[in-house]
Amino acid sequence: MKEKIVGILKDVTGLDDAGKDFDQDLFKDGVLDSMATVEVLVTLQDDFGIQVPVSEFDRSQWSTINKIAQRVQELE
Repeated sequence: MKEKIVGILKDVTGLDDAGKDFDQDLFKDGVLDSMATVEVLVTLQDDFGIQVPVSEFDRSQWSTINKIAQRVQELE
């Protein structure tokens, strides 16, 4: 699952080094901005069949690849 998330991040951001550290804070380090976050969420929803209501989105719960994988597993 984490490798698929890394692929999504690379596709959305165009950064080859996105995902080299599964605990990297993607927001703090500038990997994800508002638009990229929406695109990642939509792709995660499509690829994993989950729903992430925008009203319930908390950046702190989606800030690293490890956290994204955990949230996706919880929502599946």
